[in-house]
Amino acid sequence: MTACIVGWAHSRFGKLEGETLEGLITKVAVEALDHAGIGPDDVDEIVLGHFNAGFSPQDFTASLVLQADDRLRFKPATRVENACATGSAAVRQGIRAIDANAARIVLVVGAEQMTTTPGPEIGKNLLKASYLPEDGDTPAGFAGVFGKIAQAYFQRYGDQSDALAMIAAKNHKNGVDNPYAQMRKDFGYEFCRQESEKNPFVAGPLKRSDCSLVSDGAAALVLTDTATALKMRRAVTFRANEHVQDFLPMSKRDILAFEGCEHAWNQALRKAGVTLDDLSFVETHDCFTIAELIEYEAMGLAKPGEGARLALDGTTARDGRLPVNPSGGLKAKGHPIGATGVSMHVLTAMQLTGEAGGIQVPGAKLGGIFNMGGAAVANYVSILDRIR
Repeated sequence: MTACIVGWAHSRFGKLEGETLEGLITKVAVEALDHAGIGPDDVDEIVLGHFNAGFSPQDFTASLVLQADDRLRFKPATRVENACATGSAAVRQGIRAIDANAARIVLVVGAEQMTTTPGPEIGKNLLKASYLPEDGDTPAGFAGVFGKIAQAYFQRYGDQSDALAMIAAKNHKNGVDNPYAQMRKDFGYEFCRQESEKNPFVAGPLKRSDCSLVSDGAAALVLTDTATALKMRRAVTFRANEHVQDFLPMSKRDILAFEGCEHAWNQALRKAGVTLDDLSFVETHDCFTIAELIEYEAMGLAKPGEGARLALDGTTARDGRLPVNPSGGLKAKGHPIGATGVSMHVLTAMQLTGEAGGIQVPGAKLGGIFNMGGAAVANYVSILDRIR
């Protein structure tokens, strides 16, 4: 793997009043180039991750990045989409351009504006990331899909409400010190565990505290080849970057196994020549707390049905053996679909360069990322390492 991250930018996530999709995109593009210490003339290719699916009336958005600076005009720019893993799909396309010697410097942007969409439409838009012939009429939209997954998991392995509440509480506590996070409040375990007026059940056994947030936001990365990166201010290299795509219908697979996630992790660890024990932390896709729980098992931290133990014994806490989502994850940080995967890479690079501020994992050397589209359909794993 030859690509390196040499600069980045990250907006605040949340309900960003008065902001536009174009404004989000252009701001992080300018800031990322400045952070890398390069200008628009140095960029060879642009990749934009933007899910949309009805959130924005502007559906042709690749060229919006050019609005950041007139000098980006006539650069190749492409929009990519792979459901909730759209941001990581954009990152991967940038890496592949560099690996193919088709580009030396690639600007990758991920963005989404969701909060201007009426509530009922948000659910319909997100449900488009499921298999509509089977799941198109699911009550509560995509939360309903994961509610069914949680219910099936409980039926197979027993009630895991304690573990889900612990995951939610952990991620909210972590998010308090993340300046980009949408929700910077430590709700505590008891609030997340108990049904209440402020924390009602949403779908199946999932309460509001088990669900990630509807968000606006953007993030950007500057990628370059290793030789160029070593001449720049900082360089975080990809020890591995793997993509595994699974069947869209849940009926064609064991949905409680997240097999695509497992394959992606196995391939990435093998490519990087490391084990989970070598990782300093992981940023994983907690669109719902049940997803993080199953991901513990799919990545190999626990056997099937035993992931709850890791949440309950503190293994994945910020001071645990393998901190998971020290940023607060999607649960606290927010989940602007197209920006999420890029955000994960930005925050991991910040950790490895010691620039993560209040969410810094002490002595972080090697970071893992898992970003998922749909219900474990699009699966991306990156393993990052600082070389400068």
